[in-house]
Amino acid sequence: MNTTINKKPLIKQGWLRVLLFCVFYFILILFSSIPIVFVIKSMNGDITHINELLNGQFLWLGFAVAAIAALISVFIFRKFFDRKTLASLGFDLTGYAADAISGFLLAVAILGIGTIILYVSGHLQWVDITFSGNDLFIALGLMVIIAFYEEIVFRGYILNNLMESFNKWVALIISAVLFAIFHIDNPSMGIIPLINIFLAGILLGMNYIYTKNLWFAILFHFGWNFFEGPLFGYKLSGFNLPSLLQTELKGDLLLTGGDFGFEGSIFDLALTGIAILLLYWIYEKKEKANLITVVS
Repeated sequence: MNTTINKKPLIKQGWLRVLLFCVFYFILILFSSIPIVFVIKSMNGDITHINELLNGQFLWLGFAVAAIAALISVFIFRKFFDRKTLASLGFDLTGYAADAISGFLLAVAILGIGTIILYVSGHLQWVDITFSGNDLFIALGLMVIIAFYEEIVFRGYILNNLMESFNKWVALIISAVLFAIFHIDNPSMGIIPLINIFLAGILLGMNYIYTKNLWFAILFHFGWNFFEGPLFGYKLSGFNLPSLLQTELKGDLLLTGGDFGFEGSIFDLALTGIAILLLYWIYEKKEKANLITVVS
């Protein structure tokens, strides 16, 4: 039997563990990135900002560094500070397959509806189709990695531990703020994109605060990233990715999202807000039904 399950945390306060975790994670990313940046800049002397590096051929390397730092940080803090297993973050798929599928479909639905609105209104058109099996395969793997490590960090570790110190709604809001701050240096970031990233943090955590399971968020995150960038041809939170559909956006940047991607659009803001309210209604109704069943 794994005795770490019954051990008390090294630090009692969940919020303090989260604070220390964030500092450790940031420092680990920073120090692991410095030598890589210097090597790449020596190969590409015209690069003056890290965002230029991450929007070029080394995009995958930046995400790989963040992913490795995330896994190391979560492992260390979960094992030695929380004194719990990694599995207890919420990886059980039994009984949660429907949640995982609904997360994926919800991401596709929001993006699909928003894209149809932009297309019908003349703000979007696809000018070409460029199929590269190699590019799509690499993008698929990259999107899986991004969804996996960001959800382990922000929902699995941060939100999980914040819920030990605060009620679930306060914990959800704080985790969403941290999620937005994590993306604040993305290329073409602005007020609307920042609000939308915050709302995405709320949406991604809605299922978790009721189920303590990660699969809804992981599949939503993956579906969103893969369809937004590699398939539909938007920028992915400001980053350039090879895509199947070559997209041309026209008109007001508040409507199209411009160089940030669909996450910079007010249509995303509206649709994500509706999705959050819908999930709240569904989960509250289900929780009340379960409570009535237990009482009766």
